[in-house]
Amino acid sequence: RYALTRMVRLRPYLDHGILELDNNTAERAMRSVAIGRKNYLFVGSQTGGKAAAIAYTLIETAKLNGVDPQAWLADTLARIPDYKINRVDDLLPWKTAS
Repeated sequence: RYALTRMVRLRPYLDHGILELDNNTAERAMRSVAIGRKNYLFVGSQTGGKAAAIAYTLIETAKLNGVDPQAWLADTLARIPDYKINRVDDLLPWKTAS
């Protein structure tokens, strides 16, 4: 009865195989961050913590898009000083995924 009362919300997952029922993939991707969480208490400051969070997010996003994070980050950092601010979205990992 539980599933039948929630069929309207469940239907998209059944109709579209690409949708996932849970967030296990995202949680597995972030496991390396969670494992070392005690080490991250020593980032130095709140600003350092925010910078680390941004870096981890960019690296994991590159991985999820099938892009080598180190190569992507090196290329992006080399290109960004001369890049037009209104086109900075072109440098995001999913734009460079092949």
